[in-house]
Amino acid sequence: MIEAANIHKHYGELEVLKGVDLHIKKGEIISIVGASGAGKTTLLQILGSLDTMDKNSLSKLTINGVEINTLKDKALAKFRNEQLGFIFQFHQLLPEFTALENVCIPAFIKGVPKKKAETKAKKLLDFLGLSHRYHHKPDALSGGEQQRVAVARALINDPKVIYADEPSGNLDSESAENLHQLFFSLRDTFGQTFVIVTHNNKFADMADRKLVMRDGNLI
Repeated sequence: MIEAANIHKHYGELEVLKGVDLHIKKGEIISIVGASGAGKTTLLQILGSLDTMDKNSLSKLTINGVEINTLKDKALAKFRNEQLGFIFQFHQLLPEFTALENVCIPAFIKGVPKKKAETKAKKLLDFLGLSHRYHHKPDALSGGEQQRVAVARALINDPKVIYADEPSGNLDSESAENLHQLFFSLRDTFGQTFVIVTHNNKFADMADRKLVMRDGNLI
């Protein structure tokens, strides 16, 4: 599902990624751990096409058979919208919209008709136990509920890969545990691949594989 070869990233003189190689199979749940500054989030952002790797003829990133570093901006944005989903520590929900509207946004960007998008969004919110929260705005939701809305938003376009950056880092222990179990349930139900950066060692150990980053590379 994901093949990365010789991924480098510099910010000025600072080399953050030093030739990362990675292969992730379809349906795997992968955790990435390591000290702050090791390059975890940078790697996740590059794997998710949110950032670009250094140009290098030996570097390559392929997701679901598509070579990402060959796509132009418009094609890359379309690929990201349709095949990738993102879950962040700080939810990134738009405060002026309801839970249902927030979930629908990626579908609207894709061009899905409103009625069809809302039907799909409601099914996802129902699956996540939020059928009573369709019309609540983020400030009326608990932290765990906001995170589940973010999960529904990530799933709305049936992405092949879900990227999550510290998804439980802002949750209490019970909500975090529920979210972790949810990822495995989603994988078993929908077959997605998950790549998750986390400082939660218990969760990291639950993954199919735990990868450790140190000084810009996987060890």
